[in-house]
Amino acid sequence: MFKILDNWLENRRIKSMGFTVEQWESAVADWSVMERFQGIERDALRDMSFRFIARKGIAPGAEFEFTNAMCLKLATMACVPILHLGLDWYDHCQTIILYEGDFIADHPYQSEDGVVHAGGRGLSGEAWQRGPLILSWESILATGAHARHGKASNVVIHEFAHKLDMLRDGANGAPPIHPDMKPGEWHDVFTDTFLRLENDWQHHKHLPLDEYALTNPAEFFAVCSETFFEAPKMMKREMPQIYRLLSQFYRQDPS
Repeated sequence: MFKILDNWLENRRIKSMGFTVEQWESAVADWSVMERFQGIERDALRDMSFRFIARKGIAPGAEFEFTNAMCLKLATMACVPILHLGLDWYDHCQTIILYEGDFIADHPYQSEDGVVHAGGRGLSGEAWQRGPLILSWESILATGAHARHGKASNVVIHEFAHKLDMLRDGANGAPPIHPDMKPGEWHDVFTDTFLRLENDWQHHKHLPLDEYALTNPAEFFAVCSETFFEAPKMMKREMPQIYRLLSQFYRQDPS
């Protein structure tokens, strides 16, 4: 009974927002990934995107004045990974803070030369374990199969992958997998691939994804996730075992 009431109230909120099919189509028209979603699946993605906005709070960072079209695009990118999982997978994330450009992270970080800095690094996105998800609109616009140093990039999918990862034991590259998947296989394949690519990077060999993936297992899962959706054919060709496991996890085969 309560679920029926909640759904009725959510439908009322969506109706009051006044979004139309035409507005949504216009907002996502320049994102090439949308070409893969047609018919019933496209309708489901649009409906989930509206529900995402109805359930979440999208707040401005540094007084950035964002538009409804920006919210629709952000929501759609966030919903693509969970289209066949369900919006409940994001229940632990209630607030998204949207900046115009990179924002300054007020916590220590280590630069490439090994020096630990007290703070002040500019970031395009950040996901907090028990808090909001922060995004840069400029980075959202810099999305595509070759957008980051010639490699796939999607900061929305990247940061929401962190949120999925955090659902079990924190951000460690091991999200809660489905009952029909093998936990041991996930660990072995991701670990072996991470170590192989790390060795390739140390020997200046070609990497199929951005080297930021080799920061730690959590970043590896997040970068693999954005690559899975933005450059699926390349990933299936060059990282077939990772592609297979992500396809099982996300319940999608984007290639």
